[in-house]
Amino acid sequence: MPLGCFGCNTPLLLGERLICTVCRNQLPLTEYNFTDENPVDRIFYGRIDIKKANSFLFFTKNGIVKNIIHHLKYKNQEQIGAFFGQWYAQSIKERLDIDIVVPVPLHKRKLTKRGYNQVSLFGKELALHLGATYNEAALFKTVNTRTLTKRNRFSRWKANQDLYKVLDAENIMGKTILLVDDVITTGATIEACATALKKVKGVTIYVATIAVVP
Repeated sequence: MPLGCFGCNTPLLLGERLICTVCRNQLPLTEYNFTDENPVDRIFYGRIDIKKANSFLFFTKNGIVKNIIHHLKYKNQEQIGAFFGQWYAQSIKERLDIDIVVPVPLHKRKLTKRGYNQVSLFGKELALHLGATYNEAALFKTVNTRTLTKRNRFSRWKANQDLYKVLDAENIMGKTILLVDDVITTGATIEACATALKKVKGVTIYVATIAVVP
């Protein structure tokens, strides 16, 4: 019995991988690049000094992307991250000069429970195609927090103070970093990670995620 499409659950045909051709053609690509200003950039204006931010797909409450990300995060389908990383890298590799790719880390308790960081393979593929180093140990999450998306902005800001710590300052000093995550909603998680990274001298930060909530 062939595997089902992670977007619509229909059986995959010969030659299809992870996502059927119909869903692949219907994926809501942002088509944002790393040269022009875009709405992902504007999420962080006045909050944190990020050189450029970008997302591959739009994430909506009901849709293909939500289904796929659900499988990636909760159904042990880590290979989805690699699939999107390979695809996304083709459109951005000529526009970025990155030294190190750093994923948003999971707290060790959540990592143990899930068994993997859902953005690891996405980040590794981007690093491979961008000719960059992948550093999963650069950031450490200090607290096992509940989701921050439903709190008001001030509460999120307070909760995010020192939520992440840099563990590898010597190796990222003066480097250009691509910070990667799965989905941007409020931008709180990226802001907290970037705040930690910016404490290291000479760091420049770009952001790339699989999806963004429009």
